[in-house]
Amino acid sequence: MKKIMFKAAIAFFVTLPLIFSSCKKSPVETLPTDPVVINITADQVSLINSENTFALDIFKKVIENSTALDNIIISPLSISSALSMTLNGANGATRDSMLAALRMNGVTSEIINNSYKNLTEGLLKVDDRVLISIANSVWTEENFVVKKPFTDILTQYYNTESKSFDILDPQVPAQINSWIESKTNGLIKNMIDQLDPTTVMLLINAIYFKGKWESQFDKENTVQGSFYKPDGVTATVPMMKQTSEFKIHKGEGFTLAEFPYGQGNFVMDMILPDDNNGIKNILPLLTDNNLKGWLDQTIKVKTDLSFPRFKYGYKKELSEILADMGMGIAFGSNADFSNISDIQLYISLVLHQAFIETNEEGTEAAAATIVGISNTAVIEPLNLNIDHSFLYIIRETSTNSILFMGRVADPLAE
Repeated sequence: MKKIMFKAAIAFFVTLPLIFSSCKKSPVETLPTDPVVINITADQVSLINSENTFALDIFKKVIENSTALDNIIISPLSISSALSMTLNGANGATRDSMLAALRMNGVTSEIINNSYKNLTEGLLKVDDRVLISIANSVWTEENFVVKKPFTDILTQYYNTESKSFDILDPQVPAQINSWIESKTNGLIKNMIDQLDPTTVMLLINAIYFKGKWESQFDKENTVQGSFYKPDGVTATVPMMKQTSEFKIHKGEGFTLAEFPYGQGNFVMDMILPDDNNGIKNILPLLTDNNLKGWLDQTIKVKTDLSFPRFKYGYKKELSEILADMGMGIAFGSNADFSNISDIQLYISLVLHQAFIETNEEGTEAAAATIVGISNTAVIEPLNLNIDHSFLYIIRETSTNSILFMGRVADPLAE
């Protein structure tokens, strides 16, 4: 069951102690001190395997498209949730390409939708010490008609909030940003500044997670220490310290350490290369099967731990990466999203933004993903400014009989 619990604990989740309120007459609730099993079916186990493969693959792609000095954080669960919502609108080759990119070849919509619903419910309930929220919304342009079965699926399986917007309203980006900020406890701000005028729908996922380490650091033990950056520069950073038992695996060229939050359902798995610039050598080894093998080989070891505090945000447009992963058709004029509308649609945007802060108490992290759907037939609004002399004709259309003709040279003249 350890494997299942790990798979359910998608990368970059973090935790927070629940603040309890009690009265003298109420019994004190006894919380678990060990991980609790999230019960999932064989189909869901298979799907989580696919999700973890997608997580590792897209993470490696993001790193490949960055410099060695970039801090990176993504939430694969947020990305795959937003794309899985979108998947319900796809047909034919477009759907097949999205399944391939998500590493879900051959998986039915029913399995995908049910698995996300059950996994979300399990993650939200498994540890009362953990504060986690997962929110979805669908934003539809007010003149765009969506097929009801598509929106019904989003409501039933993804608990989406339905919003409408006017593409000509300049306040719409601020409204979307406000929704995302409210669902991520203020950590994801100003995600978008404008919308493409062809946008008719946005599918958005937002995740927030906060919690305390199972074994916390004492702030009094934090000292300034050296951190060796990939460019050879040595930085002086706050280094948290403690001596505790942690699950450790010494691999070929790296050390893996597991740092649990709360009761242990959620953990941070840290992979430290032996060499200062060794990440490039570890990335090719980072597969779902290898990771499961490494975790199976961990043993509890008394460890003198030095861990840097860190806090940063990251934003990335993922369309090119996802196209490279196999779903390029979804971004072009040949896309088939006929389950959403009979109008020709395509994915115009997959924007991801995330934030993380790790300190002596624990970790706080959030992420949001926006999938933009555009209409290939939409023409940008014409800016017609009638600011000089013009002619006009008044006629009857069935006979083309002209009733009046004229010229306006001065609108104020009587």
